[in-house]
Amino acid sequence: MGFLDELTASVTGVSTAPDDLAAAATDRSGTTPDGLPAAVVRASTVDEVRRTLRLAHDHGVPVVPRGAGTGLAGGAVAGTGSVVLDVSGLDRILSMDPVDEIAVVEPGVITAELDRAAGEFGLRYAPDPASAAISTIGGNIATNAGGMRCVKYGVTREAVLGLDVVLADGRLISTGRRTVKGVAGLDLTALFVGSEGTLGVVVGATLRLRALPAQTFTAVAAYDSVAAAATACSELARARREPSLLELLDGATLDVVDRAQGTDYSARGTALVIAQADGAAADSEIAAIAEVLGKEATWLSAEGDPDRLLFARRMALPSIERFGRALIEDICVPRSRLADAFEGVGRIARERGVEIYSFAHAGDGNLHPIIGYDKAADRLPDAVREAGDDIFALALELGGTVTGEHGVGLLKRDWLAREAGADVLDVHATLKSALDPRGILNPGKGF
Repeated sequence: MGFLDELTASVTGVSTAPDDLAAAATDRSGTTPDGLPAAVVRASTVDEVRRTLRLAHDHGVPVVPRGAGTGLAGGAVAGTGSVVLDVSGLDRILSMDPVDEIAVVEPGVITAELDRAAGEFGLRYAPDPASAAISTIGGNIATNAGGMRCVKYGVTREAVLGLDVVLADGRLISTGRRTVKGVAGLDLTALFVGSEGTLGVVVGATLRLRALPAQTFTAVAAYDSVAAAATACSELARARREPSLLELLDGATLDVVDRAQGTDYSARGTALVIAQADGAAADSEIAAIAEVLGKEATWLSAEGDPDRLLFARRMALPSIERFGRALIEDICVPRSRLADAFEGVGRIARERGVEIYSFAHAGDGNLHPIIGYDKAADRLPDAVREAGDDIFALALELGGTVTGEHGVGLLKRDWLAREAGADVLDVHATLKSALDPRGILNPGKGF
């Protein structure tokens, strides 16, 4: 009996229908695989995940783990002969403890749904990627996703206390703990977070929740240059201020939001900074933040509904995509080099003759330079691809990284090699070999 026959006999939810295969073959990166996968397994239980991996391991069949497919680096792209293991159907919130501030969930839980459920207990799930309304916890763990609140609360890794992971041969292990502190053994939890499905398949997670802040205040400042705005953000760190959110939008982004949404942000300046402070002392903290931001601002407001003040940031990507296609990039630099990064991206846009819209989680030094191009293009234009490479080179030149929160996937493997170096990649390969000796888990991704 061949692999597909064995798989179909032992696991429900197996499909080989061409439409299902095509839908599961790529992710939001738009990367085109070299062909269609052999099958899609829509797992509904942990045991089905284990049986799928055990069979794939025995037959040497590549497995591409998948959640909602919202990844932007090609981490869930599945090519010829592979099996897509879709765990989005494991979507239960198993328990929530409001005293210990812990949630135990399956990987298919939508990020925003967990946040809403925690809110009923006066808690929140702090990581908030832009895709929170559609991305899953498992995908967030796979890429160590970030978001706007990460400047204060950290990225996904800081919220993951423990994991249930199915290894390549079908073994199920549990890592970590239910306590906030714990140093027993190697930190395998941190190893799996951000590993992009190359070391194991997450089937459960114990997550740390946070208390909802008693109050939140927002300040918005406009500047006559993106350099002035970036410098103001760096000055907040120098002044030891602690925003819970700090976002920066450049002039090109403000212009496209105005065109798409009928707003007038660009009339206030050529760059915008949005800051929030939360907690019991948020009123005094936002006043101190506003004082720093206001020194070089052309316009400053610390009044109004936070959601309205955040509108420009939330609508940035939808506005860009309204007028064309977008290559969504993700780099991170030291906060002190933020102004240099924006200047460098602007120079790349001019030299390559492309439109780049840049916005940033400025408190983390995490930039998203979005390269726009024609909707009618049947492939990525050379100038766009070259601009992307220039942006990665800029990040390394400034002492940063080629990905702050989207992951490496297929798209940045060559750049990871330049950033990490041969010795580090050898260590990666050694770990991979120990956990996945037949190399079946998400081959070609990450490293």
